[in-house]
Amino acid sequence: MANESLIQRRDRALGAGAELFYENPIEMVRGEGAYLFDREGRRYVDLYNNVPCVGHGNPAVARAMAEQQATLNVHSRYLSEGIVQYAERLANLNHDGIESVVFSCSGTEAVEVAIMMARLVTGKQGLVCTDATYHGNSTLVDSMSDLHRKPTMPHHIHSFPYPDLYRPVEPGVDEETLSQLTLEHVSKAIDELKSEGSGFAALIVCSIFANEGLPDVPPGLMAQIAELCHAEGGLLIADEVQSGYGRTGRFWGYEKMGFKPDMVVGGKPMGNGLPISAVATRKDHVDEFRARKDYFNTCSATPLQAAVGLAVLDEIDRMGLVAHAGVVGDYLAAGLRQCIDLYEPIGDVRGCGLFLSVEMVQDPESKSPDAKATKTLANHLKDRGFLVSHAGKYENVLKIRPPLVFSQTDADDFLAAFDDSMKALCGR
Repeated sequence: MANESLIQRRDRALGAGAELFYENPIEMVRGEGAYLFDREGRRYVDLYNNVPCVGHGNPAVARAMAEQQATLNVHSRYLSEGIVQYAERLANLNHDGIESVVFSCSGTEAVEVAIMMARLVTGKQGLVCTDATYHGNSTLVDSMSDLHRKPTMPHHIHSFPYPDLYRPVEPGVDEETLSQLTLEHVSKAIDELKSEGSGFAALIVCSIFANEGLPDVPPGLMAQIAELCHAEGGLLIADEVQSGYGRTGRFWGYEKMGFKPDMVVGGKPMGNGLPISAVATRKDHVDEFRARKDYFNTCSATPLQAAVGLAVLDEIDRMGLVAHAGVVGDYLAAGLRQCIDLYEPIGDVRGCGLFLSVEMVQDPESKSPDAKATKTLANHLKDRGFLVSHAGKYENVLKIRPPLVFSQTDADDFLAAFDDSMKALCGR
């Protein structure tokens, strides 16, 4: 293996087991737009990384970062026109109930802030999430991850089966029945928290259930879940770290799903590589949080975050990337769906905008998940110059999530490589 020496040094320096993609990992040395380049100069099309949403090495973002760092970068305890402007702009991108912002540096940290705030506002501790979610890796936030694999529920947390029309919690149910079953499961989780004395503070969910495998969700269900949360005295937190910033063809995933969350968590794409995250919510919620928590992060709410964050928003507007994601995403989804009848291992193709998933199964009748085939397919695509990964409750969903600058030409090239890779997988 060409990179064996570097891998061995990495194991010593970072610890054996630090995650690497692919059977034969790649050393990347440069990025441009939707492309990455290895040390030998080979180009790969990035269909996984939503961090550089306006493109790897975006000149406008790099220039804003360099100019601000060369001018001034201090912590948040000085007045800054830039960070106020950035917070105002973020709030205005949301629905009318969102007024104020708390900045941080990672999605995990922003989720922690949202949970702290929800608990202060409601006076309760209990949290509800899906049984196959991921919202971050701190002790609290990670305790919500992959609950279907854990023998007991963590303290103050209960889960519900995520809605999935392809593989519903009860086989053969229609949209209306699945919605009703999901609401019953959410209500049961809330009741269990109340009976245990935790009470119900908030339900947190990725707006499009990304880590669950991007399932098809019954229309109107998320609005019903929001109504149920409010009737039970809790808040609804939308984790938009993956689904936000134009990813779905709308600026926020919750717009695509038709509901209005009480809190919106943003992260990865906000800085195009510079660590920026945020919680946006009502002003009175933030005021109470500020009054009761001395929250401070040295590297958040800084002039540097503001300059880069604003540059990213400017680039999204300048290039029309929200509409672009919808158009190119629909085109790519249509091409992938044509493969369902050609290759038995493809059980389903789902998605919205430039976030798509291909569910791999052992056979179309049983729908038995095929994680091995999914990983093999990802490696076949890598060998052809296209970078994807896998996700989902059963790790059998090919995860396609390119930078928003991914073009229709890139989509055509990927579809050709996907067809070749499926033929190799099926032994044709």
